Amino acid sequence: MGKQTTVDWTGQSIFIGIDVHVQSWLVSIHTATLEHKTFSQAPDAGSLARYLARHFPGATLQAVYEAGVCGFAPYRHLEAAGIPCVVVHPPDVPTTDKQRRRKTDRRDARKLAHDLRAGQLTPIAVPSPEREADRSLVRLRATLTKERTRVKNRIKSWCRLWAVPIPAGCQSPRWSQAGRAALRSVTGPPDSAISVLQTQMDTLAALTAHRQAVTDQIAAVAQRAPYQESVSLLTSIPGISVVSAMTWLTELGPLERFAAFDTVCSYVGLVPGEHSSGETTTPTGLDRRGNPRLRHLLIQNAWTAVRKDPALLQRYEQLQARMPKQQAIIRIARKVLRRLCRVLRTREPYVCGVVH
Repeated sequence: MGKQTTVDWTGQSIFIGIDVHVQSWLVSIHTATLEHKTFSQAPDAGSLARYLARHFPGATLQAVYEAGVCGFAPYRHLEAAGIPCVVVHPPDVPTTDKQRRRKTDRRDARKLAHDLRAGQLTPIAVPSPEREADRSLVRLRATLTKERTRVKNRIKSWCRLWAVPIPAGCQSPRWSQAGRAALRSVTGPPDSAISVLQTQMDTLAALTAHRQAVTDQIAAVAQRAPYQESVSLLTSIPGISVVSAMTWLTELGPLERFAAFDTVCSYVGLVPGEHSSGETTTPTGLDRRGNPRLRHLLIQNAWTAVRKDPALLQRYEQLQARMPKQQAIIRIARKVLRRLCRVLRTREPYVCGVVH
């Protein structure tokens, strides 16, 4: 019997590109010089780890997949199975026109493994399971708020359709109890139309109750570690409530992961975009690449801060004298963001009226 040869990949790197789907994974395994194998398997990190251990014992592994509908669960399963993994933003993966026109799962997996080996991929930050769960809770409240606004708009449309005056208490975004009661007691339109209105009012009441319950949960989470101190610091800034503070903390994550303030601005989407060609440069407004939730929230925080902080109000008046108010508030938003970062880094509460 011949002597059995033991394969040892110690000191060598193996790159694994995975096109992740709910029902299957398309896996492409590359060595430092060539493609080993591309195959489809069940979405099971354990079976992939066993395959790699059997064929590449001792090798240094590195896997990558694009963020998508499966979230960060594949990342955590791969890490738990002993396969170091990174997640990338799909638009950031270098792609040629040919690859876009001839897109297949097999090509996507091969491209990911190839680009990982070439060092052309920039990973995104993966939140901890706890922060992701808390972020989901905060996002749920925002979703309920949007749904509630849609129902209110449907009710107002119903009133216009049937020539029913909209109660005074329902003219502003915050509907009063008297206004809701007036809508409940509307008469005149046919019974079927009244049934539609009552159903919409019941939906509004249910959404309001769910939103309040979620708000209470967020407030309870804000009183626990690791949020309690940071929430207290952030709410010292005019315009930032407990819910706003929790949104910032769960969406932004640890501030230490940002090398500079400009990096934070880029993440939030508070940087100007432009399209230039030759001698022509066209500004395109705010860069839409950043986090839309934080960008929208920051503008809201800035409008409130202007009304409550004398230093910011004075600066806003100076800016508005030479530019439209929309551009002026963007500059104020940048100042609010700088104050937010300063408060989190120095761990000192904000003082109104003091220019930072």
